[in-house]
Amino acid sequence: MATPSPYRLTGRRLLQTMDNWDRLMNFRVQLIACGGTALTLLNLKESTKDIDFMVPVVNQYERLIKFLKAIGYTEKGGGWAHPDDPLFLYQFWSGSRVFTTDLLDSPLEKENHIPIKEWRHIYLAALNLLDLIITKMFRGTSVDVDDSIAVFETGQVDSNRLLKRYSEAASYDPRPEEMMQNFLVFADRLATKGLVSTEFVEQVKSG
Repeated sequence: MATPSPYRLTGRRLLQTMDNWDRLMNFRVQLIACGGTALTLLNLKESTKDIDFMVPVVNQYERLIKFLKAIGYTEKGGGWAHPDDPLFLYQFWSGSRVFTTDLLDSPLEKENHIPIKEWRHIYLAALNLLDLIITKMFRGTSVDVDDSIAVFETGQVDSNRLLKRYSEAASYDPRPEEMMQNFLVFADRLATKGLVSTEFVEQVKSG
């Protein structure tokens, strides 16, 4: 296996950072990893460049930001970085919104996250697979498409359930047609790989 780039964070190193934070904390916080961070913690990617967490409880988010400032993190490029690890950018999303997407339900509900590890103060989980794909495909970059395919290839995502949930989420977006076009690109790629039928692609096209 290739040596991970020093400019990207492995799941193991991320958990070590959580260990350090937990030892210094005096409050409880629930972190839901999203984007590439979730895929890394779920062993679907080797590493991640930026580290993204949802903090669904607003007062926990506020305490976390104060804590990070107190231990030396400073604002950088829309996130937080530490002088000892200036290459790694931590971004935190308060409530049920991540990137450009408002989730349909709280990620704290049992079926909406995948537990990773619990410390004395930190509860760490990953966003559920359906919402991982939705939040990535709402952005729709080539990397997001590749990551979403990796999630789908786990065999744990029901295509019809995904389409229904994605369509519902898109209906609340200011650009629903653009969001559905993103999903069509994804469905076409899945069909090319034999992961879904052509009938499923037609179903996406028909709306």
